[in-house]
Amino acid sequence: AVTALVLTMGASSRQLVPTRMQSIAELSYVFIADMIRSAAGSEGLKFFPFIFTLFMFVLFANLIGLLPPIGFHPFTVTSHIAVTFALAFFVFLMVIVVGLWRHGLRFFSLFAPKVPFVMLIILIPIEVVSFLSRPISLSVRLFANMLAGHTMLAVFGTFVVGLAGAGGVLSFLSVAPLLAITAVSALEFLIAFLQAYVFAILTCIYLNDALHLHEHH
Repeated sequence: AVTALVLTMGASSRQLVPTRMQSIAELSYVFIADMIRSAAGSEGLKFFPFIFTLFMFVLFANLIGLLPPIGFHPFTVTSHIAVTFALAFFVFLMVIVVGLWRHGLRFFSLFAPKVPFVMLIILIPIEVVSFLSRPISLSVRLFANMLAGHTMLAVFGTFVVGLAGAGGVLSFLSVAPLLAITAVSALEFLIAFLQAYVFAILTCIYLNDALHLHEHH
């Protein structure tokens, strides 16, 4: 809802000299389009609505999780493996469907690189395991990074409260973990964008394998 509101506000003005909201909407559109074009080719642009939605959802979920919790759970939804695995598994299924729709059963040649037949005995199981592990690695990467950052913020926050409530000299020591929270929060803003980008770019790469099967070989 927040993502839709921000982008709708940005796209509604359509001024020659863009406002800040309009600039955000336009830059996000161009950024995702260029990312898809570079990772999956021009043909990948047909999946622009999906990739754009995926990127913006993960990005805003990460950023909203950095806001001070007011009666809500302090973790972002992307720090829960159930959410990230659901997203990653949907991407995984979509890649399979796109691959079968475009190439038919020849899609399974993805697991058999053009190498001597003897090497296929080793390489095919490796390729199959690598392919099946994609939703796991894609989901765990996002989940682990977001969970680690929020856990660190929670630990430092506990130190601040504990030291500040101890009184005396210990109260002054609470400044150190408070400064650490500020530094980690700044880093988390960067990680929020970076993890959304990594999730989206890997989705583009997986789609590229399904669209351009011959390039894999």
